[in-house]
Amino acid sequence: MTTATLTRSVTVEREIAHPPEKLWRALTQPHLIAEWLMKNDFAPVVGHCFNLRGEWGGVLDCEVLDIEPNRMLSYTWDFAHDDPAFNLKSTVTFTLTPTPKGTLLRMEQAGFRPEQKQAFGGARAGWQEFLGKLEELLAREA
Repeated sequence: MTTATLTRSVTVEREIAHPPEKLWRALTQPHLIAEWLMKNDFAPVVGHCFNLRGEWGGVLDCEVLDIEPNRMLSYTWDFAHDDPAFNLKSTVTFTLTPTPKGTLLRMEQAGFRPEQKQAFGGARAGWQEFLGKLEELLAREA
């Protein structure tokens, strides 16, 4: 008998008053990603490996897993730390659903181990901040 490791996910949903195509650009163009998330060398190509570089000096190693233009984007979000307890291997998935008012954006970051309470809490707060910056960017890019 095998024991599966249970993981938790952070999920944030927001209705954004912009069409999926505009939101998609902000999720996939490196200069726009840098404005709301982190500096990066992203390319919207399945299998592309890229880094997200935080202002705090940390680097996340990422790989594009799946793309459906204007609908869905998924990539790994891995953080290596000197202390193995802080190593994080997760997957971030953005899903865009058109609505009468714009787009329902669903972000899920999956893969937090039960002992990663600090990382889980940080992601819950961090994604709220990131998506707030994304909305500000979209409003400026009218």
